[in-house]
Amino acid sequence: MRRHKRDMAERAFAKGYQAGISGRSKDSCPTNHIVMRQEWLNGWREGRSDNWDGLTGVSGIHKQARVLYA
Repeated sequence: MRRHKRDMAERAFAKGYQAGISGRSKDSCPTNHIVMRQEWLNGWREGRSDNWDGLTGVSGIHKQARVLYA
């Protein structure tokens, strides 16, 4: 059975989360589409928050897996 493609908004959130957790700037958002940009920024904010809370590397792998494969 084929795997369905994810919703584009979920994908933008996951990509933004990855950018935030890795410490990249929010100016690196790859899209100008209003809805996708907002989802990316929401993910980026959550990723930055987790980065500041120390949920990077092994300590945050459970959170990253939930965001990426939800």
